[in-house]
Order: sequence, then C-alpha cells, then structure tokens
Amino acid sequence: MPKAKETVLEIDLKALAHNYAYLKAKLVPETMFLGVVKAFAYGSDSIVIAKKLQELGADYLAVAYTKEGVALRKAGITLPILVLHPLPTSFNKIIKHRLEPNIYSFKIFKEFMAVAEKRGEKKYPIHIKFNTGLNRLGFVEEDVDEICKLAESQDAIEIASVFSHLAASEDLNEKDFTFRQLSIFDSISNKMHAKLLHKPFRHTLNTSGIINYGKMAQYEMVRSGIGLYGYGNEASIDKQLIPVATLKTIISQTHEIKAGESIGYNRKYKASASMVTATLPVGHADGIGRIYGNRNGFVWINGKKAEIIGNTCMDMIMVDVTGINCEAGDEVIVFGPKASAEDLAKGASTISYELITGISRRVKRLVIE
Repeated sequence: MPKAKETVLEIDLKALAHNYAYLKAKLVPETMFLGVVKAFAYGSDSIVIAKKLQELGADYLAVAYTKEGVALRKAGITLPILVLHPLPTSFNKIIKHRLEPNIYSFKIFKEFMAVAEKRGEKKYPIHIKFNTGLNRLGFVEEDVDEICKLAESQDAIEIASVFSHLAASEDLNEKDFTFRQLSIFDSISNKMHAKLLHKPFRHTLNTSGIINYGKMAQYEMVRSGIGLYGYGNEASIDKQLIPVATLKTIISQTHEIKAGESIGYNRKYKASASMVTATLPVGHADGIGRIYGNRNGFVWINGKKAEIIGNTCMDMIMVDVTGINCEAGDEVIVFGPKASAEDLAKGASTISYELITGISRRVKRLVIE
C-alpha cells in the first residue's frame, strides 16, 4: 500500500474478492448471492464496489434508496438492483432505471402497481418483505392471502422474491428467537408458493445468517453487507475476513506540552505531566466524531497506539505521541486490516458499521486493485 500524504480512504478490491469468496464458500453452488452496496457501499465507493461484485459474479445488488440505484445504473451496472426502502415519490424513477422495489405494505403495493399499470408494464419484478420479528418494515403472515390475490389479479407486476430480515443472527444466545423467525418465514414462503402461479425465490440470511445458519436456511439467495467489507460481527470470523477500507492520514505538527497546559476546545484535556502531542488533519467532519475524543479512541503511528486527547475538532484531532518516535509527515492509520474499525468503535460504545459508513465524502478515495 502507498504511504499516505494526506487523509485518504484506501479501497482494496483484492480484499473484497477475498471476502466474497469466503462467504460464497459457505453456500451451495446454486445459491444466488446479493451484495449490499447501500450507503456508498458501507462508506467506501458504491460504484467501484458494485462493478467489482458484478465482475466477481454476484447475482443481485441492494441499495437503500432509489437515488443510490440510479447512480449505479448511470455508471453502467447491469445487475438486478433491489431497492430496500422505496418511497412513492420515486416509483417512476425505479421503473425508468429498471430497479426492483421492496414492497412492505399494502399502501406501497397498490401505489406501485398503479404506476406500473399506468406505464404499461408487464410482470415488473417486485420483492415482498415480511416482518418476522425485527419489527421495522414488512407484511405479516396474515397478509399472505390478500397479497397473493392482488398479485394474481393483474399482470403489471410479478413477485420476484419473498424475503425477511433476521434481528439477531450474530448473537448465538438468541438462537431460539432466530429459529422462530426462520420457522415463520418458512411457513410464509410455503404459503406464497402454494398460492402463486409464479414461484418467487426466497432469501432471509444476512452476513451472520450465512455464517451461523447457512446450512439450514440458504433458500435460493442470501444477502451480505458488512461481511463483504471485512467484518463478521464476531472476532473469530473477523480473522477470516479482510477489511476493504483503510483510513489513513498524516501528522501535520507535533507539540511539546507542559504540565498544566490544556489541549483543544473547551480546555477539555489538561496535561498532568509533560507530554508530546501530534495534530492530524481528520476530524468530526470526516467521520471521526467527538465521541472518540478524550482517550475514547486511538490511531496507530509507526506501529504504536496513540490515544485521541481533548475534544475532536471539525477538521483535526490531537493524539498523545509521548514515547512514540514520530514527526510531521509520518503516516497515521485510523483503521484498516491491522487496526480494526471494530476495535476503534468499541471505545465509543458503537459498532464498525457506524464508523465506516460515517466517513465523509470529502475524504479522498484511493482504489487499490
């Protein structure tokens, strides 16, 4: 990897390929694979990641919102794209760009069907979401009959898949809850298959689902988000994956601080003894929030941990480099393969998802082939 000369987010496509292969190896060959590329591909670059997943052989992609899917289409992505949270205002764009909506309520179902009919569509693919315990979006099992009647009463749309989302697949203490979700989904999907002329494919496993329940509930497709980007929600799995994104910066300046002097806004940190600090050009406007200040977070400089001290500034952080041999211009690793985002996030009582998806778009992206 090249040495950083500024704050940069490196995107390692070989790491992505490794993670994809690791997850695919847990599936039977015929199981389809959906790669989740919402939120700028978990804070990296959705177009770069989508193109690589298409090259690797993924069967589907998923985004949260319509504009994310439109951007992929304009970039030349041809894979089917599932829009996980479509809104009625975007239905015409969804059809124009051949995106496939998640239908999670009768209101959304009827409104999308009306748009499809008005545009003269025939068998436009939609995906039906069921709530089996996450209690976020979705129909319930009692809705199956009415869904099927609506679907069979017209030919503008066709149900391509039926799916659900596991609430705690990473937590083996919640196995009974997950088994209950899978049992409910099995009942729902069997009823759908019995009532529809066209048999929709099924999917409910996320990254942790693939790892912990892949032998029992692959169905016809699985979905992976965080696993593709190098995090498996469990330490032993993290060792098998490679983080795709590495956030690097540099030292702008070092300071010798005397005992009793303060550092940063609001004089939040006061030195109890003489120390050395380094100022880095990355701050809460770049995604390193104030919560990481005051020794809740850390970076790595020349192989050694340097804690963040004082309040995080908008464009800068200060770190304690007492005892670390370093100088202005030296490279700093915020997170990456040898500095897990999961470990950094724990200091702020959060998770890797929040940290990596929060990296600002102003941070330069550098693709490593």
